[in-house]
Amino acid sequence: MSGLLIKGVLIYGEGEPVDVFVAEGEIRQIGTDLGIIDAEIIEAKGQILLPGFVDLHTHLREPGREDTETIETGSAAAALGGYTAVFAMANTNPVADSVVVTDHVWRRGQEVGLVDVFPVGAVTVGLEGKQLAEMGTMAAGVGAVRMFSDDGHCVYDPLIMRRALEYSNSLGVLIAQHAEEPRLTKGAVAHEGPTAARLGLAGWPRAAEESIVARDALLARDAGARVHICHASTAGTVELVKWAKSQGISITAEVTPHHLLLDDSRLETYDAVNKVNPPLRETSDAAALRQALAEGIIDCVATDHAPHAEQDKCCEFAAARPGMLGLETALSIIVQTMVRPGLLDWRGVARVMSERPAQIVGLDDHGRPVEVGEPANLTLVDPDATWTVRATELASISNNTPFEAMTFPAKVTATVLRGRVTAREGKAVGSGSATGGP
Repeated sequence: MSGLLIKGVLIYGEGEPVDVFVAEGEIRQIGTDLGIIDAEIIEAKGQILLPGFVDLHTHLREPGREDTETIETGSAAAALGGYTAVFAMANTNPVADSVVVTDHVWRRGQEVGLVDVFPVGAVTVGLEGKQLAEMGTMAAGVGAVRMFSDDGHCVYDPLIMRRALEYSNSLGVLIAQHAEEPRLTKGAVAHEGPTAARLGLAGWPRAAEESIVARDALLARDAGARVHICHASTAGTVELVKWAKSQGISITAEVTPHHLLLDDSRLETYDAVNKVNPPLRETSDAAALRQALAEGIIDCVATDHAPHAEQDKCCEFAAARPGMLGLETALSIIVQTMVRPGLLDWRGVARVMSERPAQIVGLDDHGRPVEVGEPANLTLVDPDATWTVRATELASISNNTPFEAMTFPAKVTATVLRGRVTAREGKAVGSGSATGGP
């Protein structure tokens, strides 16, 4: 077949249905009755076409913990969730603090071919916060690292963080900070508040996040550099980011779907599937994050997809590893928390899930408008669908989803990477994988 024809689609959910013809990796024609016969056909029937999603915060666990996720299974989950590009965090084993590891991640992602997997390089050697990693070497590698983060650990030493920001400015790369002052969270397992106090769980105060956000905004100002705040979780962080932007500081921030939807009332069962870092906060924090995302104070959605083995979750709450799955449920949660209440329209969804994240890391061929001549990285969504989350039907190896048995609106029905279908009808398809639910 010479191309792909998506018939009867609503671009950004607007206007009248049109046909979109894709060939040689780009959008070639948009119109009605195009008369193209030599093409793979997707009958969209009024579904919504958006630019492919970009996730700035994914844990794919390879190398080192392939028992919980691999680049192949994580790529399949991403494609099924509508993603065409993901950024794989550096807390692997060995840590992605060298060009050897970051280039491996890039090459393996290209071999699988379901999404573009961009490696995130560690800021410090071994994620230990003591010595800067070879950022320049990683940035110049085959994987061309664009973003550096010690995610899972905060770059807590202000001098190390200042130097990282200075180097990032000269390299044209981004530092993404896991904002957590470790001296305030030693032994903490849950949000510091009435729920944790009643349940006897050690508290993780908001100030642990907010103090680092404030500090790093000032360091970025003085370095003339950019800083990105990972998984913002508090109303105070919203206010700090808003203030920093008003001062002309180059700061951006992401929020996870689970921090938009869930709150610390989920901890009543002591089920460690709800343990995440930063922790689920209070309903007032979730409301502030939703409003900030709608207003653009928080720039984008990032999943923090974090697969864990059963033995790392089915244990005492304090001993459990933090993190939850997120790639396949992200779009539906954004529809439930943002679209249904009227906080975002479908162009807004494209902004926070595709356009802004691509702009933040400088991707030229993702997050582009759905127009003739643009790269064909696309996501097709059925807004009227409903589906129930079943962990065993997700593409990830691990099953640690807090959304088990929950029913959500909207469903990704197809994903297209450079003109090639990588997911369709609940199956990931492509050069490297046919993984997917039944």
